[in-house]
Amino acid sequence: MRMWLMSAGLGLMLAAQSAVAGTVLIVGDSISAAFGLDTRAGWVALLEKRLAQQGFDDKVVNASITGDTSANGLARLPAQLAAHKPDLVLLELGGNDGLRGMPVAQLQQNLASMIDLSRKAGAQVLLLGMQLPPNYGARYTKAFAQVYQTLADEKKVALVPFLLEGVGGVPTLMQADGVHPTAGAQGKLLENVWPTLKPLL
Repeated sequence: MRMWLMSAGLGLMLAAQSAVAGTVLIVGDSISAAFGLDTRAGWVALLEKRLAQQGFDDKVVNASITGDTSANGLARLPAQLAAHKPDLVLLELGGNDGLRGMPVAQLQQNLASMIDLSRKAGAQVLLLGMQLPPNYGARYTKAFAQVYQTLADEKKVALVPFLLEGVGGVPTLMQADGVHPTAGAQGKLLENVWPTLKPLL
């Protein structure tokens, strides 16, 4: 009887571990692709280490591509969802839309479609917000930043308001181009994401 109870207990533990293990898909641009850095130093790689250290069995798939706009991300999302069947999708897009001055309405529509597709595939969604430098004009930068909060409210999805909080605009934490974070800033990006991400695992 004792051996049976031990075996049953082990079986329940393994079943519980299997139940919580899942796939985290990150669809982003150069910020999540660790542009200019060894990818092992990027915040996504640090996330993988954090998950392992804290006993999570989740697999991380980084489908981020440097230069991608929200339209690019939307176009390739169906194939990513079909291939990886994620339980959680992190959307880190929009920065290139903003830097190119694209209409914020189109950005909002593209991200909304990505949220809908992800949910239809059975995944939760975490939206990683972006902001633009002030030289793009107060009206445009405000409208751009509002896109993420509006989507979070309307779609009822989790939101990190600004992925680069505490990093963007800090010269010592940005590469020479002033756009991409340094290796030393990647831990801060992870800390910006982790409190909102962890409850979704």
